[in-house]
Amino acid sequence: MPFQPINRLLLTILTVALLPFAVDAADKIQAPDGKPADMTKPVKVYILMGQSNMLEMGKVAGDKEGTLEHAVKSKGLYPYLVDSAGNWTERKDVRNVAVMGSGGPGKTQVRKNDWLKVAGGKVGVEIGIGEHMGQFHDEPVLILKSAIGNRSLGWDLLPPGSQSYEFTDPKDGKTYVYAGYGQSPLRWEKGTEPKPIGWKAGVQYDGDIARAKQVLSELDKYYPGAQGYEVAGFFWWQGDKDRYNSGHSQKYEENLVNLIKHLRKEFDAPRAKFVCATLGQTEKEDASGTEKDIIEAQLAISDPSKHPEFKGDVATVYTHPLSQGGASNGHYGGNAETYMNVGEAMGAAMVELMKNKY
Repeated sequence: MPFQPINRLLLTILTVALLPFAVDAADKIQAPDGKPADMTKPVKVYILMGQSNMLEMGKVAGDKEGTLEHAVKSKGLYPYLVDSAGNWTERKDVRNVAVMGSGGPGKTQVRKNDWLKVAGGKVGVEIGIGEHMGQFHDEPVLILKSAIGNRSLGWDLLPPGSQSYEFTDPKDGKTYVYAGYGQSPLRWEKGTEPKPIGWKAGVQYDGDIARAKQVLSELDKYYPGAQGYEVAGFFWWQGDKDRYNSGHSQKYEENLVNLIKHLRKEFDAPRAKFVCATLGQTEKEDASGTEKDIIEAQLAISDPSKHPEFKGDVATVYTHPLSQGGASNGHYGGNAETYMNVGEAMGAAMVELMKNKY
């Protein structure tokens, strides 16, 4: 047997070492058996949000380093993705749905609505996440992604209840008022009147939530035969855009806490679990500037000493050991292994949180 799958498991254990528990080797992903879920039970829904790296950016085709085909066929990685004939496997107990739209509620593009499998030219974290959750649950599972690229938590995805605040920009020494939820523009100089633009703080949050809710309101279109649902958890991979604005990066922890609380309210899921992944290029020991702000915030939310209200419900996946190079602003060079590694680790972290629930 190739050594790579064993090494990948060790990497996953290392990645979730921040959690107050370890990943059991028995939780290694197995090839799907092709059987449907127990459809007498409500669907377990996992909502994926963030910006472009939460989309599918890993290259699939090609026999060269960085593609999924090369990783599976030449390196022996992710063996559960192919059957004995070398064809991509398909889970009949996990639906993979992705919707997208720019801004608030309105026109929605249904990008994916199928059983979980590798399909098309790109792959994202939903594969590793969905494989873990399908293996963990007897119930049907819906992986529901509602996201679009180039969005910041401090502006586009700002959750309700976020207040305006003042911040002195180190670049020009001026003090600005940064928009709270529903306000426009992004910022304005203190002492001046804001001049609204055709966008406002939180407009993408409103739209992404509305699109996810629309899917759930028409559940039978996306999971045929479903008998109700429960929003069991959220996955969040974001932070790239916020690192370009120090006024946003220094508020990232506060905004992330607010996001978790409001997502639970939006979907009537007061104890839904939350898994956050860090930016792959950022090392926690050597981070500086705005990237330091963001990774420290992402690590803080799963630290019970800092946020005891989230103990056992929130996990952070440190992705630097799993990234195969590149950075978030370049989608890690499209390396499929990065997206598979991060997806597997996020799924493993959620399984451990769900075990704590039951």
